[in-house]
Amino acid sequence: MRRFVAVSAAVLAGIGLLTTPGSANPGSAHSRSAVPVLPQHAIGGWVGTWAAAPASAVPNTPDGYPGYSIRNVVHTSAGGGRARVHLSNAFGAAPLTFGHVTVAVQGTGPDAVPGTLRSLTFGGAPSVVVPAGAEALSDPVNLRIPADANLLVTTFVPAKSGPVTHHPAAAQTSYFTRNGDFAASESGAPYTEQTSVWHYVSGVDVQGGAEASIVTLGDSITDGVGSTSGANRRWPDYLADRLHGRFGVLNAGISANRLLLDVPGSGAGQNALSRFDRDVLSVGGVRTIIVLEGINDIQQTPHQTDPDAITSAYRQLVAQAHARGIRVIGGTLTPFKGWRVYDDTLEATRQAVNAFIRTGGVFDGVVDFDAAVRDPADPLRMLPAYDSGDHLHPGDAGYERMAAAVRLDRL
Repeated sequence: MRRFVAVSAAVLAGIGLLTTPGSANPGSAHSRSAVPVLPQHAIGGWVGTWAAAPASAVPNTPDGYPGYSIRNVVHTSAGGGRARVHLSNAFGAAPLTFGHVTVAVQGTGPDAVPGTLRSLTFGGAPSVVVPAGAEALSDPVNLRIPADANLLVTTFVPAKSGPVTHHPAAAQTSYFTRNGDFAASESGAPYTEQTSVWHYVSGVDVQGGAEASIVTLGDSITDGVGSTSGANRRWPDYLADRLHGRFGVLNAGISANRLLLDVPGSGAGQNALSRFDRDVLSVGGVRTIIVLEGINDIQQTPHQTDPDAITSAYRQLVAQAHARGIRVIGGTLTPFKGWRVYDDTLEATRQAVNAFIRTGGVFDGVVDFDAAVRDPADPLRMLPAYDSGDHLHPGDAGYERMAAAVRLDRL
């Protein structure tokens, strides 16, 4: 595990004394608790360790992937002694049959660590039919799940199923074969083809380790666009490293996602308000949400230049989360000067939205991502050392800096 930040005994005890430039002041109005602080979840309950929000159907898959075994590689944030898996047909158009599903700890590439592969059941049955628009949750299996490790979640679909639900910006290599059911193969030898997206799998829960889950809701910056593929260097990954398995950290980012509008045909998923219940409120053991979303409403066409429309969406997200007893931390929108559509009008909207996040009193805390990554010599631009090169998405160093800006005691 990358241990870039030394965690003191106070942090491990839950006090969280680390501060960073630009982080919220615990005594300020915008970092007060708007909901009662909940008691800690008893260790032993189900907690999400990994998630990927379903984004869209794979284009041009009217028959689905009949006869395919797909070995998805996913990365844990927290460990435990039991596991269960979420599968999605959210963007399907017909019932989907999973004929065989397994989970294992990854060895090398598509190989499973010997002795760790488990076949999953669904209500005791070895297969499950998932209606169009629905999801399925497996029965638990006993399996020692390490924190900060890769798992293999393999699905076999025996028949034509219609469009395939997927998460396109995985920043991770997974594997597949078109040659039948190899879900139970510990050897990766049958998996001769590769894919850079996640198919069907939307979450993994663990039991017996972490206290609760933190969900990061966002767009491509949360999804990790611009980070090194296969290295787990998205800012939620760096945050998970700082927490050392105490909390699960779940990534609900979708590249190109917006707060207010769907973007048909783009793979950008449903707007954040539409998908909030499925991707955030309903996941295992969620205690806190970090919201970093809105820059696409501003910079994508049609441009949203009324900051009140964006801040109204924030109010709704917070109200719905508070109704479930969940805390919400607002993340300021990061600089984008130099991005291809940047202009003064769009920048003025970003500044107004960030002023609301910092001082509006709606969120339970603030992470000032803007202050964390901006260039002191030109505050409207991202510091070059943090920029992936496109002036909108951070690179690895920028994502690490963003995670370091999160106050652990606000979680």
